[in-house]
Amino acid sequence: MSSDKAMSSEKKDIFSGHKKLERNITLMAVFSFLVVTIGGIVEIAPLFWIDNTIEKVAGVRPYTPLEQAGRDIFVREGCYTCHSQMIRPFRDEVERYGHYSLAAESMYDHPFQWGSKRTGPDLARVGKRYSDEWHVQHLTDPRAVVPESIMPPYAFLKARDLKVGDAPADLTALSYVGVPYTKDQIAKANEDLVGQADPFNAGDVAKRYPKAQVRDFDGDPSRLTEMDALVAYLQVLGTMVDVNAVKAQEDLAKEKGR
Repeated sequence: MSSDKAMSSEKKDIFSGHKKLERNITLMAVFSFLVVTIGGIVEIAPLFWIDNTIEKVAGVRPYTPLEQAGRDIFVREGCYTCHSQMIRPFRDEVERYGHYSLAAESMYDHPFQWGSKRTGPDLARVGKRYSDEWHVQHLTDPRAVVPESIMPPYAFLKARDLKVGDAPADLTALSYVGVPYTKDQIAKANEDLVGQADPFNAGDVAKRYPKAQVRDFDGDPSRLTEMDALVAYLQVLGTMVDVNAVKAQEDLAKEKGR
């Protein structure tokens, strides 16, 4: 009985203190400010050390101008609202999509495409999984290759010429937020943008961007279209990192930890 009375008294004290806080506007404002400040510090402070929290992985490079243009189209058309690029470390996801996503794979993405909300499949490792022709057909008429698809058609991308000329400015802007584009890459951005989709006039795009896929992507080598750019972007997703090597390192670390 005495313990019940003590608990009842304690509850009354808490209620009384809370009531006092709610009725005193100044006190309420001070405590609200403190709560928001502490919460903000907890969320923002880790960002100052984010470079230390992302373990760099061999193979990750900035996007080529053509891939970056495709990524801009991907964001512009709202593709990210239905497709995430984050494979979580769960068995069902790994078996369906491949090795779980590494933070380093998105270190040059602005904005990143991580998320768990999906209407369509995750695209983190879609690169080289399908042919260019499949992607073009899928974007032109989604239900022609996936009958149950609810994705809208994007056939207009093949009819729309890709705007050439702004690539140096785009790469310069990205360099300001930490993407390590070199002066040479920025200077040759327009040349690389066109060259990646033209294997006969590719120049040094493959040297400036290791593992860059150089070819006509949309099936029409006579022109550079937005379809070229988007397919080039989709085909590079998940291909920069040797996931088998990463997996071997993880297995070795587990063995040492036993």
